[in-house]
Amino acid sequence: EEAIFLRKKITLLRAFSLLIGSMVGSGIFISPKGVLKNSGSVGFSLVVWFACGILSMFGALCYAELGTRITKSGGHYIYILETLGRLPSFLFLWAEFFAIRPANSAVVSLAFGRYMLEPFFAPCAAPVPAVKLVSLLGYYVVLTLNSWSVTWSARLQTALSIVKLLALALIIVPGMMLLAQGHTENFQDAFDRQLLVLDKLPLAFYAGMFAYSGWFQASFVREELVRPERNIPLAVIVSVITVIVGYMLTNVSYYTVLGTQDVLASPAVAVSFVQRAFKGLISVVPVLVALSCFGTMNGGILTFSRTLFVASREGQWPPLFSMIHIRRHTPLPAVMLMFPLVTAMVCIGDIYHLMNFFSFSRWLFIGLATLGLIVHRHRHPELHSPFKVPLFVPVSFTIICLFTVAMSFYSDPVNISIGCTMVLSGFPVYYLIIHRKMSSHCRSPFYYLTHKLQLLLEVVEQEIKTY
Repeated sequence: EEAIFLRKKITLLRAFSLLIGSMVGSGIFISPKGVLKNSGSVGFSLVVWFACGILSMFGALCYAELGTRITKSGGHYIYILETLGRLPSFLFLWAEFFAIRPANSAVVSLAFGRYMLEPFFAPCAAPVPAVKLVSLLGYYVVLTLNSWSVTWSARLQTALSIVKLLALALIIVPGMMLLAQGHTENFQDAFDRQLLVLDKLPLAFYAGMFAYSGWFQASFVREELVRPERNIPLAVIVSVITVIVGYMLTNVSYYTVLGTQDVLASPAVAVSFVQRAFKGLISVVPVLVALSCFGTMNGGILTFSRTLFVASREGQWPPLFSMIHIRRHTPLPAVMLMFPLVTAMVCIGDIYHLMNFFSFSRWLFIGLATLGLIVHRHRHPELHSPFKVPLFVPVSFTIICLFTVAMSFYSDPVNISIGCTMVLSGFPVYYLIIHRKMSSHCRSPFYYLTHKLQLLLEVVEQEIKTY
């Protein structure tokens, strides 16, 4: 009885919660080990954390401008499509679906499972099969919620954002108290150059940028944002500054309480911190961290489903995934599509190998998206944008992204080569299926299958343009 389309239900507060909830996830609780291992010392690791924060701010500002110039949802995909063309956008979509997003979701899910079980098995490590089972159960709960209601998934994100900030506060406060009392012994020789290996620095940046990743999430739901021209830049700037301050204080607290060897030896840095700082909250903080990861999973599903939705609408993905549930007004097929790949990666994956595996592809395409901003400015000088950043911001961000991607071939050639192969494998698919249209004889079985699935899932195409 009413039009079927994605409603504008994401207010400024919900956009802020989405960004905070996506950035503050498993990264700050597992990445300190990766940053320290590849930077070599406490001092250089803090420099990497701050540099990653500034780099994230540059990228967030670029995406805020792109979000005011390009009015469609879809994030990286739609920005590359509108600025650089159909081939690079399809390669991103291909790599994102088969590598970047399932690996990222698997990392966060595994962190959720590990921290959720930590209080029950401490001081021993939780069994790996149990961690993977709990990880999958958490992911399936979030998947179901996003299929059910956009409003409830947004409300959950707001509530969990408060939990995330509380978890950071429980780490920051005792660390700062000890630091104020003069416990600075772990910062002696903080910039020891003997352990610094330059070709490992890209991996340190990957680990740090993974912790900050999520600053781009508002661009994925642009069509569902209330007053996006105002709310995207405002939510981006406030949330990234908040996270930079929180992360720097959290890392200082880690190093105040734990030594370098303790951080490197810990499978869960936040749990080791609590065990050393105050034993009374051993069972509380891991649960808060797990809920923090739960919020990141929720934000990831909420945003990536919109990428598949928009790609289907643009003709680069099967048409079923541009359809919306007739009563729930959620992109149900796009939400459910990640189910099998994430399940497989959780079952077979390891957190740190998965992190390097997907980071190459992610930062390659983010660099291309900000390059697209420069191209778009050059092609459309007449276009008025309500939010505009200085040119050196997209230029410097693009150069750093592409340089880090190139350097990573020396740091971790095996995982990076796998990621590169995954991207390149999209070329034949694009030219055989997307570029060359299939004949009507070949398309008829797909139309039949789409029709049957449409009836089964109760979904139809969007009736009103929201861009």
